Amino acid sequence: MFRKIGINAIEVRKVQQLSEIDGLVIPGGESTTIVKLLTRFDFIDQLREKVHYGMALWGTCAGMIVIARELADSYPIPLNLIDISVARNYFGRQVDSFEAELHIDGIEGDPMRAVFIRAPIVQTIGEEVMQIASTDDGQAVAVKKDRILATSFHPELTSDTRLHALFLELAKEAREDPRRNRSTEESPSSV
Repeated sequence: MFRKIGINAIEVRKVQQLSEIDGLVIPGGESTTIVKLLTRFDFIDQLREKVHYGMALWGTCAGMIVIARELADSYPIPLNLIDISVARNYFGRQVDSFEAELHIDGIEGDPMRAVFIRAPIVQTIGEEVMQIASTDDGQAVAVKKDRILATSFHPELTSDTRLHALFLELAKEAREDPRRNRSTEESPSSV
């Protein structure tokens, strides 16, 4: 999706690569496995530091679970990068997957098609976190704080790139943040 909008997206497999990017997406998948891999490959401290100093971060579905402050479940232990509490698999099992039209604050035009697969839900939101999208019954499914974005759904499973473009703007802000201590002669922004 990022390549579709002209961005050099790379797979981050080594902790050293965190210094090469302005934004990181923690994708959907299995949250327990993601946390185990982040732990095994010593990503957690560096990731926390990079986010603290302004790097953009986006957790989608399982990624939302990983970056939350707290979970309704006892595992995995989330990274506490955004002040939300999350319930895993809120909408049910794989067979309960669905699509919905969402209005997302900060995105103009028609509603966005959202694909929910074993999706989490945001149960509580910290004071500085903004709810930017919700289901018809008011359940939070997308939140934002500074340069951290979290979505319950999989925006990469549609052809709509507007949410990716929004994240790109966050990554551009990160690149220009003086706290990042980066040279202006470095390569173009990457996520």
